[in-house]
This record gives sequence, structure tokens and C-alpha cells, in this order.
Amino acid sequence: MKILITGGAGFIGSNLVHRLCSNKENQIYILDNLCTGYLENIEDVIDNKNIHFINSDIRNTSLIEYIQKSKFDYIYNFASPASPKYYLKHPVETLETNILGIRNILMGIKGSSTRLLQASTSEVYGKAKEIPQKEEYWGNVNCTGVRACYDEGKRSAETLIFDYKRLYNVDAIVVRLFNTYGPRMNENDGRIISNFVNQAIKNENITIYGDGNQTRSFCYIDDTLDAILLLMMEKVNPQCPINIGNPIETKVIEVAQIIKKMTKSKSNIVYEKSMEDDPIRRKPDITEITKLLNWVPKVQLDDGLKRSIAYYQNKMLG
Repeated sequence: MKILITGGAGFIGSNLVHRLCSNKENQIYILDNLCTGYLENIEDVIDNKNIHFINSDIRNTSLIEYIQKSKFDYIYNFASPASPKYYLKHPVETLETNILGIRNILMGIKGSSTRLLQASTSEVYGKAKEIPQKEEYWGNVNCTGVRACYDEGKRSAETLIFDYKRLYNVDAIVVRLFNTYGPRMNENDGRIISNFVNQAIKNENITIYGDGNQTRSFCYIDDTLDAILLLMMEKVNPQCPINIGNPIETKVIEVAQIIKKMTKSKSNIVYEKSMEDDPIRRKPDITEITKLLNWVPKVQLDDGLKRSIAYYQNKMLG
């Protein structure tokens, strides 16, 4: 298979690269401008004959002709800053990456048999008033707030994809990813588990934004990839976005306490002002993907945290 992974040096993209490159029949093309991705995530496979790295920006219109000529079997689009730390710093680039980037991909695959998977996000639900979040829930997003560059960027990308599906019959799947964690997430990413683990193993203050009672639903990277690959390879073509996540809700303070205990850390847990428009609860309804593919996450939080802690500890040792 000839496969393009945009954002392939980032957290989820690089883990997908490693999963797919084990099949030597796959020719994998990684496109990343390294804004938030890191070559170290793919350095152990980048010299493989079936891996091809392109340092380029998905916003460039040259991508349209490149996709048309390349005739990819599959395209996985993970190109976008995904943590508040980065998209608050680069709001215009984040919005453009999501809107212009998917426009270029869709124009490139129009009229072809290329199958696209778009990584959307649970952030499209905003400060949700519906718990758990089902795919048909329209969300509660502040369209002029500081997080809107990401939230509305992903929402607009979904709109454009479904317009292309209706008008041009493109083969595209939209997945809404809830909090995913695990190896290859940069230690300075700014997201909850990478933050807490690295602060704990360095015996620094574990910083919680808000009172810690806000919830998240954490899905280990292997489970997320299992769902993504099942959706692509089983040739199902859902006519709605599909939630991928772990439906078990956990309070942020509980995650901090578990990590502190696991790492035997001397860190103190400290509290900072909550971020603007930070959602209070995140809990996916995964009925749709379970019905389609019989998929449910398998990795329990304790096990996933142990694997993540081991990864960061080994990385720190060099």
C-alpha cells in the first residue's frame, strides 16, 4: 500500500508510522513541517527503504498536485498543533493548517479512489452540556475564544469533508479523538499526562489548571491506533464522524495522585488558574464504533500510565 501520513512526526502520526512500517509492503510517505512534530519520533525508522520523509507545510497548494500524481491508497491527516500550549501560541497557523490543509487534501483526492482518514477532536464539543458526548451532539463552542483556532478549525474541516462526500463522493472518514496518551508525546507538550509524568519524575510541582475536579477520558495510544486502522482497513464508510476514546471518566486530580504514587515522587500538587473555555467534563459515547467494529479500548489507565512513565524515564536516562 502507498500511504501518506501528514503530521507523521507528531505524537499519533509517528506511532502510526511505526505500526505500519512493520509491513515491508507498505510505502509510507511522512509529511511534516516539524512545527510541533519531532524527527526523533521517527529517527529509528526514517532510513528504512519504505519510509520517505517530506519536510513541507500542508498549507502549501503544491500538495494538491503532489497527491494527484502520487495516487496514494490511504491518507491519514494528523497535521495540526493539538495541545493548548502550541495552538494558543500559533492560533493563525493552527486555523489555517486545519482549513487550508484539508482543502488541499480534498482537492488532491477528488475523483480518485484514495481513502482519507481525518483526525478531528473531542474539542469540537466545546464545554459540552451533554454527557456523554454522542456524535450527533452539536457542541457548545466559543467561536471567538482563544481556543477557537483549534476547535473551529477542526469543525470547519469536518464541514468541508462532508461537503466533498456529498458533492464528489470522496472516500473519507472523520474520527473525533478524545484524550490520547502514551510514548512519543513530547515531554514539553503541555497536555495532562505528559506534564504530570515529567514533573513527577523530576520531583517538580505537579501543576493542575483549575480545581482538579474536571474530568477527562484517557485512551492509550495502542487502543486509538487499533480503532483508526480498523476503520480504514474494514472499508466501512460511516456517514457521520466517529468518536474514538475511552468512556471511563477520571478526575484530573486523581490522575495526578496516581502518577505521583507510581513514580514515588516528592512533588507537590499545586493549582493554577484554569484555562479559558477549558471543558469541565469529557466522556465519549462509543456506541457507534462498537456497533460498527466491535471495538472497545483494552488498556486500563494504570497499565497505560506505567508504560508512559517507563518511556519518559528511559528517555531521561538517554
